[in-house]
Amino acid sequence: MPLADAPRILFVPVSGAFGMGEYARSLAIAQAARRRWPRAEIHFILSRQAPYAATVPFAATLLDASPTFHTRAVAGLIKEFRPSIVVFDNAGRTAQLRAARRQGARIVYISARSRQRRRAFRWRWMRMIDEHWIAYPELIAGELGWWERFKLDRLGRPTVRYLDVVMSRIAPEDDSIAARVGLKQRPFVLVVPGGGTGHPGARDAAGQFLAAANSLAETETVVFVGPTRAAHAGVPAHPQAADSILPSSRLRCFNALPQTDLSDLLSQARLVVTNGGSTLLQAIACGRACIAVPIAQDQSERIQRCVNAGVAATAALAAPSIARAAATLLRDESARAALAQRAGKLKLANGIDIALQALSHLAGMA
Repeated sequence: MPLADAPRILFVPVSGAFGMGEYARSLAIAQAARRRWPRAEIHFILSRQAPYAATVPFAATLLDASPTFHTRAVAGLIKEFRPSIVVFDNAGRTAQLRAARRQGARIVYISARSRQRRRAFRWRWMRMIDEHWIAYPELIAGELGWWERFKLDRLGRPTVRYLDVVMSRIAPEDDSIAARVGLKQRPFVLVVPGGGTGHPGARDAAGQFLAAANSLAETETVVFVGPTRAAHAGVPAHPQAADSILPSSRLRCFNALPQTDLSDLLSQARLVVTNGGSTLLQAIACGRACIAVPIAQDQSERIQRCVNAGVAATAALAAPSIARAAATLLRDESARAALAQRAGKLKLANGIDIALQALSHLAGMA
């Protein structure tokens, strides 16, 4: 069977004990690739320290740390698996890219931070990379600089694409989670601290978000999606997602949800409170009013760009600050509507469609 009909795709996202943005992005693209090519062979390389390592719905090789630190193991798997396409998401070493080239694989590199973007625009990497996907929209990541454009003109490669926002949509035939939990006709606030909680300097982020959600639930229906075991003192923990509706309370907690369910909630929420990662962009793409709270060093600048564009408000990483910012917006219908309207006008593209188009091209070339 031609590779164009059954590509062999290896995903190598950064992974570890903290954060899951790269994995979530790669997983969404992998699942879309599986729907596009039912006979595709898809494999992941991950750190076994990652909290999601045991639940990967694809074949996976687990390492002691992020793949970036295990070049020999990554090169060995590339030689054994013989992928037609390798997707490095914020991960990778020069030797790993060379190993992929030796096997004739096409290489995709996804950069989500300025440091990784600079790495991808080094001369030797540009000569090996076929596609460079910038993980965020141009509004957040910034347009190509003159030096980047000069290098691209000089080498004629790689193809550079902005993914805008990677988002798994619910299928039309599937039941809405909002309907399943009785929220279909009920306005609610969605609070999502995100998978990046636990970063050094923000280890109590989930607890702060949960305490804020608990405060808001005194007057609003609130859905919290995130870890509850690390809850702020005095806030009950609810480890089981399906049974985590608090009695006589407006707060409903889910430890985790499939990406399709989360996107369904994002599209219907009255207000979204989240961190400065991918969930923020997903909420903006859904045309929702957002409050963004930085929980990692790279998020402050990203959030500020959204605030400057008038598509998000912000708050400090402290329960009172988060709850106060949310309550202020909930009381000010015109301000909240203005945020949502400006977010909708951005018309961010779904990066999954962009990625599939690129992968189809690369599969035909392999």
